[in-house]
Amino acid sequence: MLHFKELALDGKEPVYMQIAGYVKRQLLLGRVASGDRLPSRRDIAAQLNVNPNTVQKAFKLMEEEGFVHTSGNQGSVIYADAELLARIEEELTRGLVVSFILSAKEINLSFKKVIELVSEHWERP
Repeated sequence: MLHFKELALDGKEPVYMQIAGYVKRQLLLGRVASGDRLPSRRDIAAQLNVNPNTVQKAFKLMEEEGFVHTSGNQGSVIYADAELLARIEEELTRGLVVSFILSAKEINLSFKKVIELVSEHWERP
């Protein structure tokens, strides 16, 4: 079962979005798989020390996006087929690249310098 204690919340985006993003990343990393159960909303709220309503909002988002299914008293289960995983990978990758580009532009790095830095650091551990 997925644990949320390793999720370090930041003030950059809403907590419910960070929770959903964390589950997406765990899916892509293979740490959880389709069919795995999620902890209860109360358990997640306790692990993160956040309001249960915030966790409920995260579950609503994950259900709307289709990678969590909840059925009555059975709890919530992760669902991901190949198409959904590809969509999540595209979303997270695009977000990472856009964020990097915006940060590079903020400090006036040229495209050429960015490419040089990426090339230089790509093979490093």
